[in-house]
Amino acid sequence: MHSTLIAPAELATLARDINWLVVDCRFELTRPAAGETTYQAGHIPNAVYAHLDRDLAAPVTPSSGRHPLPSPEKFAQTLGSWGLTADTQVVAYDDDTGAFAARLWWLLRWVGHKKVAVLDGGFKAWLAAGLPVTNEIPQRTPTRFTAQADRSAWLDAAEVADRLTRPDWRLLDARGPERYAGAVEPIDPVAGHVPGAANHPFALNLGPDGRFLSPPELRARLEKSQSAGRNVADEQTIAMCGSGVTACHLLLALEIAGKPGAKLYAGSWSEWIRDPSRPVAKG
Repeated sequence: MHSTLIAPAELATLARDINWLVVDCRFELTRPAAGETTYQAGHIPNAVYAHLDRDLAAPVTPSSGRHPLPSPEKFAQTLGSWGLTADTQVVAYDDDTGAFAARLWWLLRWVGHKKVAVLDGGFKAWLAAGLPVTNEIPQRTPTRFTAQADRSAWLDAAEVADRLTRPDWRLLDARGPERYAGAVEPIDPVAGHVPGAANHPFALNLGPDGRFLSPPELRARLEKSQSAGRNVADEQTIAMCGSGVTACHLLLALEIAGKPGAKLYAGSWSEWIRDPSRPVAKG
């Protein structure tokens, strides 16, 4: 079973198995149709496409963040349309960093499917390895997938606010340092961060080649962010970002580093600022 990462060469030899499902998660926040367009132009053979807004999130509401969690029932229907069974090994990929693929990785684990990995280096690494590409859309036999969602895997805004009053919890913000500091905010209407959050940009999980660092390197970087000023257990670490997507990259990195059990702040910054009574910090 592959449960964190898989290399392009290994995927190329194994993905022909009928019990494997490859999912293309390429996406651009500023151009929501771009990922699906590039998928149709060329993708890994037998890969289906997952649209972040349509397949990996629920519709936005007046109180939610930009990418609310899909309902377990609706997500199970999506998985069933891809032919997922309990025995299926899933591999998710995006362009390169895994920032969007990690969202599917986390969602599958949330609903009880542990056989899921992210393609390390994404589509760019696949192409660099000289592996085949197709524009054929696969036809998979639908199944009936039953979701067993784990409510303890994520927190809402009120729960995050409560945990931050306790010295043994830590909130890590996966956004870039400029957005965390409130110096720039290209997406959301309010700049800054949740008071008490520490910044751990998801890019810190990657090497210059866009692939994940080794487990010891990840562990050292994550422990530095987790323990700054506090002694925090992995199970009492919370990951957030702008909308609950790249936060999953931190959760994947923690898993690779041998530090499982952290929680997702599902609504993240875009939900936090919906309520003007919630405090905002800058700097």
